[in-house]
Amino acid sequence: MSRADAPLTGRRVLVAEDEYLIASEVKRWLLAAGSEVLGPVPSVDKALDLIEARRPDVAVLDVNPGAGDDAYPLADRLGALGVPYLFATGDVRLADTSIYRDRPRLEKPFLARELVRALTAILAESRA
Repeated sequence: MSRADAPLTGRRVLVAEDEYLIASEVKRWLLAAGSEVLGPVPSVDKALDLIEARRPDVAVLDVNPGAGDDAYPLADRLGALGVPYLFATGDVRLADTSIYRDRPRLEKPFLARELVRALTAILAESRA
């Protein structure tokens, strides 16, 4: 597949993930899908700074991106900006948090094709 045919070509994707190996793989997968990757960033504060500097088209958020934080303040800011996002997590408690329960989510571990398919779908929904 050429970069022009890649499903996320021209899309700016924020990745908030504190696990180095996961973050590296996600970045590699997203680059292969044609996107520009913002990050990965290991904390909510760094992610918030980054989205103010360079607004993403879509985001992948680890629910617990380090330093004892959760990604909900980041999710709230992205929502206020109209930026679609998904949670990439192994944290099953997400389903118990009422305002985030219906957000798209990928459970870790996930595959490259699952990530790209999910991001493509939420981008399409946000345009509808």
